[in-house]
Amino acid sequence: QVQLMESGGGLVQAGGSLRLSCEASGSSFSANDMGWYRQAPGKQRELVAQIRRFGSTTYADSVKGRFTISRDNAKNRVYLQMNSLKPEDTAVYYCRGWRPGTDNWGQGTQVTVSS
Repeated sequence: QVQLMESGGGLVQAGGSLRLSCEASGSSFSANDMGWYRQAPGKQRELVAQIRRFGSTTYADSVKGRFTISRDNAKNRVYLQMNSLKPEDTAVYYCRGWRPGTDNWGQGTQVTVSS
């Protein structure tokens, strides 16, 4: 079982940047695919970005060119660098780690972008 803890959320003005971090405890972090999801009020949770265990990445169209996902297997961490933030990026951001037989989520961190 992998425990996930997000940090780095907060309030930022439109056009600003934030870096989210997700720390994993437990074993076999490097064997997990990792992802960032978000859920805005009244909306369904959606994929923002994912990074496979071998490093390939996928992004939602709405964040391409603005957000970058990365991972540091030595530190058991996955990051989401968010630049050029927009008010529509406001949401709770969740970290997810999965591999066959397991699927783990963090508690979420709030990101609020003011106009």
